[in-house]
Amino acid sequence: MKKLRLLKNRLTVQIFFFFVQNPFIANFYYGKIHTGESKKICTPGLNCYSCPAAVTSCPIGALQLFFAGVKFSVTLFVTGFLLSIGVVFGRFICGYVCPMGLLQDLIYKIKTPKLRLRLRFARYIKYIVLLLLVIILPFLIRDELSRLGAPWFCKYLCPTGTIFGAAPLIAVNDFMHSMLGCQFVLKVTIAIAVIVGSLFVFRIFCRVLCPLGAIYALFNRFAVVRMKCDKKKCTGCGLCAKACQILIEPAKTPNSPECVRCKGCVSACKTKALK
Repeated sequence: MKKLRLLKNRLTVQIFFFFVQNPFIANFYYGKIHTGESKKICTPGLNCYSCPAAVTSCPIGALQLFFAGVKFSVTLFVTGFLLSIGVVFGRFICGYVCPMGLLQDLIYKIKTPKLRLRLRFARYIKYIVLLLLVIILPFLIRDELSRLGAPWFCKYLCPTGTIFGAAPLIAVNDFMHSMLGCQFVLKVTIAIAVIVGSLFVFRIFCRVLCPLGAIYALFNRFAVVRMKCDKKKCTGCGLCAKACQILIEPAKTPNSPECVRCKGCVSACKTKALK
């Protein structure tokens, strides 16, 4: 019962932050994007600028624009914003604030056979995505006329933009149908793969592909919000490791870069060694 209550509380927090970041729900019906002054501010989670309900911008989108050469005020501060959030919260943001994390958690709750995968090598792909698609390619490859780079991650990979942005807009705007092409097919294929993968593997996108998760993971070990294991209370029973969906050993590495602070291990610990 305690574990169930803890998970429900986390879900409540996730839903709350989803609506804080996406208050303009009616825009899904009207098929338009909010473009007010608040869009100059970044949200901590991976929440697409093009989501009709979004009140703020995506930090990864803003970071790409910075490296692509677009010089407007929000991009000048986005690196400092991400560093500040990372230092204070680490991947707590992934577990409680990110809309894409919420979507994956809800999908994972659907009753299907679950695959408990450690993803020893695949987890490093997100760092490659961050370096290559968010930083290097937007910086190096520029259009000859505009001298600007392209937002490679948003354009070719990000399933969040497809699910929360493109799909709702295309569904209610007939004029957009003629604009669809191979690029949209690629994005839809990736989004479907992430959705299907989330049925069987816990947080598959967060663990393998998310560049924002890669940034916050770098701070997990020394963020202000972090886990602690009291070695005096720990009996080495292994219940925390069994409860961990990411297959971390919380008693040994409570601040692993992969931990999204779901607190499943805290609930499983009988001696209250984990905090």
